[in-house]
Amino acid sequence: MFIESIELLNYRNYNDLHIEFHEGTNVLYGDNAQGKTNLLEAIYVCGTTKSHRGSKDREIICFGKDESHIKMIVKKDSVPYRIDMHLKKNKPKGVAVNGIPIKRASELFGIVNIIFFSPEDLNIIKEGPAARRRFIDLELCQLNKFYVYNLIQYNRVVIQRNKLLKEIDYNPQLEETVSVWDEQLVKYGNELIKIRTAFIRDLNQIIHNIHFHLSGEKEELTIRYEPNVTEQDFEMNLERNRFQEFRQKMTLTGPHRDDLSFMVNGTDIRKFGSQGQQRTAALSLKLAEIELVKRTVKDCPVLLLDDVLSELDSSRQEHLLSEINQIQTIITCTGLDDFVNSKFHMDKIFKITEGTVEREN
Repeated sequence: MFIESIELLNYRNYNDLHIEFHEGTNVLYGDNAQGKTNLLEAIYVCGTTKSHRGSKDREIICFGKDESHIKMIVKKDSVPYRIDMHLKKNKPKGVAVNGIPIKRASELFGIVNIIFFSPEDLNIIKEGPAARRRFIDLELCQLNKFYVYNLIQYNRVVIQRNKLLKEIDYNPQLEETVSVWDEQLVKYGNELIKIRTAFIRDLNQIIHNIHFHLSGEKEELTIRYEPNVTEQDFEMNLERNRFQEFRQKMTLTGPHRDDLSFMVNGTDIRKFGSQGQQRTAALSLKLAEIELVKRTVKDCPVLLLDDVLSELDSSRQEHLLSEINQIQTIITCTGLDDFVNSKFHMDKIFKITEGTVEREN
């Protein structure tokens, strides 16, 4: 699969843009704050309905405008797919595939698999649990529609249950209805736990060799899934934490509080690893993610690299560049020196200046 072209209208600092990509390596370069990341974000939004930054639709629309449009052409098995996305300030976004409107975001997933790699991802090991849960959700939502459904339902239940816990102080009789939400919390939560467990197991089968090679055959990396509860003890823990949840007025039990640990030679590098170890593990995680997508969908994902090379030393740069020559890659950077020095092949080069894109080769 690869992205053939994208058109933007009133998207952040792009008033009107049409750009055609090569199915190999595309380099977007220019000074900071010119719109390079905005273009990658638009690709990700069009493929997943979500911003990698967590931005809301109204924040994406060009200042002074009420709506924005994205049109992306994707080629998959030689078959073209046109994704049209209509972003509105005060209404839900509209999405159509080949001119046919879709009702659920899950209908879009699977057309194109996109992996986004930014400097922030290099800090995923040392950041809080929310960043690691977000990594799991963003990847699984592209690979597993059943996961998307259960995640949506589970988040809805957590929101409603939290609302109920706040209202009990004013209406104690509502306490009797908590068990209704508990049943749904366990039902959807157990499905998330089951799928996340399998995902981390599959990821571990891939990441070990990648990290071993990347670390100069000195380190062995294992990812550990740390569920807040297991399928077997979910209900028991809900009951045990009931009083504390009533006091704090929030749901404290369930997979929305899961985490991952990264063990290098038996040591948890979240707490005791050097920055170099944490960054090497983060790079290994991204490369393993690429391989997992290949194995799962039997096709190559599209890789978006947002100014990552400047954050890596030369050996990690070379390893990353050597791994991406078989898939479509769209890379942003401030200059071309790293690519020229490493004799890295660039199929298309674009210069971005204040929301305008000019092809240079």
